[in-house]
Amino acid sequence: MMNKKLVLLLAVTALIMTSCSVTKEVRGQRNLLSGTWSLSNISYENNTGTFSSLLFNDAKDICFKGSEWFFRDNNSTGRYTIPSGSLCSGGDRYIKWSVVTREGLSNQLQFKAINAKNKDVSGGFGYRLDIVNLTPQAMTLKSDVSVNGSPVTVVYQFTKK
Repeated sequence: MMNKKLVLLLAVTALIMTSCSVTKEVRGQRNLLSGTWSLSNISYENNTGTFSSLLFNDAKDICFKGSEWFFRDNNSTGRYTIPSGSLCSGGDRYIKWSVVTREGLSNQLQFKAINAKNKDVSGGFGYRLDIVNLTPQAMTLKSDVSVNGSPVTVVYQFTKK
């Protein structure tokens, strides 16, 4: 009877530990994401025309080109830095981020705005971008938005610094 209880306890403990742990795939993506990236290009797919957009409720897309993104994987914080310019209010924006798995779909980079002391300043609101490609040198993220009721995909291309 004691052996059955011990085996059951060990099985339940193992189940809890594996269900709460980060998968190898997510851990690998977190490791690849860790570090500094440059947002080299922003483009639009699935629609025709010329687009300009306000990204992440922060700045116009042109302001993000050349922005620097830093991801720290040991505490899931980071920042992106927008260069100053005539159209852009430059500076650091702090984020809390994670990688979200979705059954049968691509994983997503999820982030929300925080302040320099890691406190939420977004009211719990955040963003999710599909991780389309992630290598040690390059990353491509995509997000679907709607323009006048029609779908548009925003494509973000990064290079590792």
